[in-house]
Amino acid sequence: MLAGVRARRLGLAALLLVTLVWGTTFPVMKQISAQFGALEIILLRFAIASLVLLPLLRGLSWAELRWGLAIGSVLFCAFYLQVSGLAQTSSNRNAFVTGLNVLIVPLLAYFLGQRLAWPLLLGAALGVLGLGGLFYEQAPWSRGDSLTLLSAFVYAVYVLMFEFSARAKTALRPARIALVQSGVMVLLASLGFSTLEPASWGDLWSRSQNHGWVLLYLGVLASAVMVWLQAWGQHRVRAVEAAIVYGLEPVFAALTAVWWINETMSGRALLGGALIVSGVVISQIKAA
Repeated sequence: MLAGVRARRLGLAALLLVTLVWGTTFPVMKQISAQFGALEIILLRFAIASLVLLPLLRGLSWAELRWGLAIGSVLFCAFYLQVSGLAQTSSNRNAFVTGLNVLIVPLLAYFLGQRLAWPLLLGAALGVLGLGGLFYEQAPWSRGDSLTLLSAFVYAVYVLMFEFSARAKTALRPARIALVQSGVMVLLASLGFSTLEPASWGDLWSRSQNHGWVLLYLGVLASAVMVWLQAWGQHRVRAVEAAIVYGLEPVFAALTAVWWINETMSGRALLGGALIVSGVVISQIKAA
């Protein structure tokens, strides 16, 4: 068992807050994707996060460094695919396809030998049905959707890696893992940006100044604070349970999109959100 009942509840509450904040980032990043490429968004967002978390560098252990490097590399792949897909599809659609990891995580866990109780399976199924309700647009499947679907698979691996790190023999401090993750994101984004878009370095700073408050929100709250809180929460919650909580992300994304960029929600989308909430509640029932 990863944690006691109280610790598990606190972990679930932390992941719920992470999901709420991350849900707001879909329309925000959709808006700035017209001015910045995927690598630029990752670089700016996690450079700010790294600066916030930098004081935690002192006392970093080798185990935390190794796990942070591994988890951060997987997160970079997932994030790059997601942001690239977001530039080519709508905010709500990107959130839905990303949310398919609600189903992917239990399937991967099952193939890795974990036994899944019926509440978790039913909760995951309701989550996927709810996500389908949020997927209310009639536009044909696009390249952006394909990139986002691949991102969902990588995110599922990312979620499972936290559970494996929680079982490590050496105690791992979530804040240190969050610091290393952010550093890996900056390093890989810088390498990719220097290789693919070297001519853009000169005006990146000037362009970023026009979106200072948005980038600070993404870097400080949505990245530095939430990556730490996610690591803390997932060390107290099973990966399958965490994935179902993450299924709420499209609900928060859709609500934010209505307010921030004037996307609309149909009755079908509202029903989908209700199904996702039901799935989260049912998943927490203790199986007999």
